[in-house]
Amino acid sequence: MTIQTLSAAQLQQWQQQNQNFILLDVREDNEVQYAAIPGHHHIPMNMIPLRQNELPDDKPIVLYCHHGMRSMQVALYLQNTGFDNLYNLHGGIDAWSREVDASVPTY
Repeated sequence: MTIQTLSAAQLQQWQQQNQNFILLDVREDNEVQYAAIPGHHHIPMNMIPLRQNELPDDKPIVLYCHHGMRSMQVALYLQNTGFDNLYNLHGGIDAWSREVDASVPTY
């Protein structure tokens, strides 16, 4: 099964519509300190196996990283452990900065 993708514009729409979902940032601490999407839940990629129990299995989870590669790997891992309703932010926080919120710095 493949992971669904969400564009930055679709994510913004979800936020504006107050959709009930978890926004999961899987980047490293220093990346999150530099730039983040408001309302995110942060679990670094390498900590996911230890902390996946923090994630609800009853609502959609939108994962993001810098460009979308690490978050896709985490989404596939979570899918293999039984999570469904997973979405990968296409283009990551970089796309968010460029397409939705220019106040979020790019790097």
